[in-house]
Amino acid sequence: MFTLIGISADFDPVHKGHEHLIKEARKLADELDKKVIVYLNKGFSANHAPFFVDFDARREMALAVGADDVKAFEGLHHRLVLSYSVPIRLKQMIDDGVTDYITSASISLDEIKSKAQKFIDEGNFVGMPKSYTNRNEIRWYAINEFLGSKLNYHVVGEFNKDKYSGRLIRQSIIDNDMTITGDVEKMLPETTVEILKREIDAGRTPGERNWKDIYKRMNTYSRGNLEKIAYLNGNTINEIIKRRVYRDPESIWAAFRRSDYGPVMTRLAISAIEMEVTKKEVMDLMKSYESEGVIPDNQKVQRVIDRAWYVACEGEKGISARDANNRFRSENIAVENPPLTLEAGLNLTKFETKITKEGINTDLYVDKNGRISVQFKSEGKKIKTNLRLPAVEVTYLRYIMDSHFIPVSGHIKKAKNGFKVKVDIG
Repeated sequence: MFTLIGISADFDPVHKGHEHLIKEARKLADELDKKVIVYLNKGFSANHAPFFVDFDARREMALAVGADDVKAFEGLHHRLVLSYSVPIRLKQMIDDGVTDYITSASISLDEIKSKAQKFIDEGNFVGMPKSYTNRNEIRWYAINEFLGSKLNYHVVGEFNKDKYSGRLIRQSIIDNDMTITGDVEKMLPETTVEILKREIDAGRTPGERNWKDIYKRMNTYSRGNLEKIAYLNGNTINEIIKRRVYRDPESIWAAFRRSDYGPVMTRLAISAIEMEVTKKEVMDLMKSYESEGVIPDNQKVQRVIDRAWYVACEGEKGISARDANNRFRSENIAVENPPLTLEAGLNLTKFETKITKEGINTDLYVDKNGRISVQFKSEGKKIKTNLRLPAVEVTYLRYIMDSHFIPVSGHIKKAKNGFKVKVDIG
């Protein structure tokens, strides 16, 4: 049986605040005759960014300051937001035999419990308010309780968080031409300094994105191909197309700012572009964990589809999307059989109708005027046209396409007078 330590930290790099946390865990572990296990995110950080220091070096740093073992969370943070990755990580810990979770916070466990209760009651952990201090710790506690209190939760006081900040430490090293200044060195355990200097000298730090592939995809992919990538919605895709050509990271960040993405969602979207993560890949991953009882009911793929249909139908009655969405969540409304296929009319020329054939696959996208459209090839010709659907289905389909992780696909179907597109959702 194990005691888990530092799950909410990336330890990038391990500083004296992390060392303090591990020492507190060590006391608890010795008292309970258990081990201190550090779980480190691997690949991408919890904030969806590349790591400054790679996994092996961070593992070495954690072991050097007192951890008994280090394990990895891998393949999650370029695919999932925290409200989905936290339940998955909790399951991995529990499956490994972890019984206790320990973290640091500036608020007490009682305050964490109080703020978490609303989310426990709703069973929905998306949209944790930015105003919450230690909201990540609140999220972990809430999901742990909601899933059945599998881990005993322990909180120790933060060790001068304003001073011991991984972000500030990393920035200082970069600003000083990859040199660890005396002020920064005082914030790090001696073992971290030694390992970090070795990694810098070897050229392994800092880790960087594959900007070459990111530029290529953002500069060349069609709207239809961008629509397949997770965490890109119609407005963002049009902003990406409009702002081409991309040659530097700031121009990419600017495109996402213009489409109202915050820093966290921007990093996740860029990670999805870099790793070419599709909406289908994310949806299938979510469904695999749904089958294991890991994802809360209100966050399941079907509930996202239900909400889209409910909000679209309420909009036909003149009810605002915000009011409909709030009612859907607060009243836990059941929705019966939202359509998973739609048949849409096409606006084809005579020539296009002549060369179009049944069964051709189509890419759906939102055009520069905000209209849902399709693109397909037939006899070497590229055909683009808007879809014709009832208003409620247009609204519903647009919500689905903007859901970030539910894919849509289509294929040509013969109709009485010409052709239609059969649209499949999910």
